[in-house]
Amino acid sequence: AFAYYQQASKAQHAEANYRTAVCYEVGVGTRRDPTRALQFYRKAAAQTNVPAMYKLGLILIKGLMGITPAPREGINWLKRGADNATPECPHSLHELALCHESSDIPGVIPDETYARQLYIKAGKLGYVPSQVRLGQAYEYGSLGCPVDSRRSIGWYTRAAEKNDADAELALSGWYLTGAEPHLPQNDVEAFLWARRAADRKLAKAEYAVGYYYECGIGVAHPDVNEAQKWYLKAAHQNNRRAANRLKELKQMGVNVVPLSNAARPRRGKGSLF
Repeated sequence: AFAYYQQASKAQHAEANYRTAVCYEVGVGTRRDPTRALQFYRKAAAQTNVPAMYKLGLILIKGLMGITPAPREGINWLKRGADNATPECPHSLHELALCHESSDIPGVIPDETYARQLYIKAGKLGYVPSQVRLGQAYEYGSLGCPVDSRRSIGWYTRAAEKNDADAELALSGWYLTGAEPHLPQNDVEAFLWARRAADRKLAKAEYAVGYYYECGIGVAHPDVNEAQKWYLKAAHQNNRRAANRLKELKQMGVNVVPLSNAARPRRGKGSLF
């Protein structure tokens, strides 16, 4: 494929220039050559190839492939990529939003309002990370957003429909507490959404499933043995809360009393999620 991409690039084909750049970057069909990769990314970006604009922006901002960072030029390419974003490549919108949330990129003034606008554009184009970020923003009142359960649930639902584990776990949290009148409290749904996220190997979701089993939330009855299995899975992924809970259960011995009377998890800082 590399030979065909290279041949087409000689005819100034934008997509072929981008594909050639990727081949040089990762070493597919040719040896890895960061210098040539950067050259072809520049060619493709100059021809308004949106993925190339995004990739060039990242390379320049972060100093990837061994180059000296050039954040101002990188931001300009991300802006061009954002202006030309499509459902197939909305990535520049999200990355540019992240840059404007940050305070450590030279030449970039933090601007939460602008970042939110970029996330919304990307979210409407179907970009899952932006949808999750908006769900968080409306859940916790960040990015200048009001705390708005309806909007938070709406954005998380969009992302969960595309099988995003973080969004699925967030929906578990909303079902656990409820958000009347937009979402009725439902322990079974809370458990099922957490289990979906845990099945995707999300460590904090594995911990949540363990907690649900231990407390008997959304399941037929408390089950400490099943809880320990899920805590162990989470601990294997370095989830500290799961590891600590396993230590506590071990110290308590085999006659562990289920946490059926424990305080229910809450939303906000320090919550289960």
